[in-house]
Amino acid sequence: MLRLAHPEYLYALALVPLLAGGFWLTARLRRGMLGRFGNLALLQRLTPDHGRYKRAVKAALTLAGVVLIAVGLANPQIGTRLQEVKQEGVDIFIALDVSLSMKAEDIRPNRLEKAKFEIRNLIHRLGGDRLGLIVFAGEAFVQFPLTSDYSAANLFLDVIDVDAVPTPGTSIGTAVRRALESFDFDDPTTKVLVIISDGENTEGDADEAAKEAGAKGVLVYAIGLGSPGGAPIPVTNAAGQQVDFKRDRAGQVVVTKLDEGALEEIVAAGRGKYYRGTNTQDELEAIYNDINALQKREFGVKQFTDYEDRFQVFLIGALLLLLADALLSERRSLWAGRFNILGTPGGERQQ
Repeated sequence: MLRLAHPEYLYALALVPLLAGGFWLTARLRRGMLGRFGNLALLQRLTPDHGRYKRAVKAALTLAGVVLIAVGLANPQIGTRLQEVKQEGVDIFIALDVSLSMKAEDIRPNRLEKAKFEIRNLIHRLGGDRLGLIVFAGEAFVQFPLTSDYSAANLFLDVIDVDAVPTPGTSIGTAVRRALESFDFDDPTTKVLVIISDGENTEGDADEAAKEAGAKGVLVYAIGLGSPGGAPIPVTNAAGQQVDFKRDRAGQVVVTKLDEGALEEIVAAGRGKYYRGTNTQDELEAIYNDINALQKREFGVKQFTDYEDRFQVFLIGALLLLLADALLSERRSLWAGRFNILGTPGGERQQ
């Protein structure tokens, strides 16, 4: 495995086109000045020892040296030993409802943003556990698989919105089955599925999916976001400003309500617990405390543990190129003048 210890030094490569432009501009100005001084063909005959292409070669050596210095300062490293590091934890999949009803604002700032806030807090608390995320509406997709790379998990979480799944509706059962497909049941770790939704299940058989999860040993928790009285769904324009509420075909404002009964049935089938979301509490923290009480199993993660620096190769190469540039004369070499291999005027010395 190859990595850069200090990739910020690669910004120095921006100097290469600037230097190349400087060399080209200098050569152009010099040629223009010589042209004003006298006839270029005559000047070449009067200075037969002057190599026409030496400046280009010297410029190329300088540019190549700068590139190697920048790469050397970035310090390329090669992983030399791969070992399996044992970690202890549980596997947690979160199934997040991203249907349009999650934009309702009976939970502040809205149901979806409250859910994302709690997931971020959970990620910050994790230590050794693997986390995966499934987003669902009328269909379910794995946003990111089980991972202990919590920084990457945060990046994937940030981009989630109600347009993450193009199929409208709410199919909790599909989300549960997607999680079952994504768990590795050959791995003996404890497996947990947390469903975050308003419970308005419009498609599929969520209870049967939850029973299937329970039969496979997966603990199914649920957090219900919303209020039993319900709330309208804001409609915004391209600038993010609210312009109306979602309406049905009759023109009536649609009110989305929390269906606690459906979520309670799901967790009962999955041998888990149900938590009702509020504006002030962090329900995922309570679930994580329950998870920490479980017996955690070891699992292996392969990591490169030893890296060897390779900056010396690039810096030595840069030194040799710059040394060659310093030693290379702009005068024509004796053998080039004798054999006139470039076919330039003045290849032969006058006797």
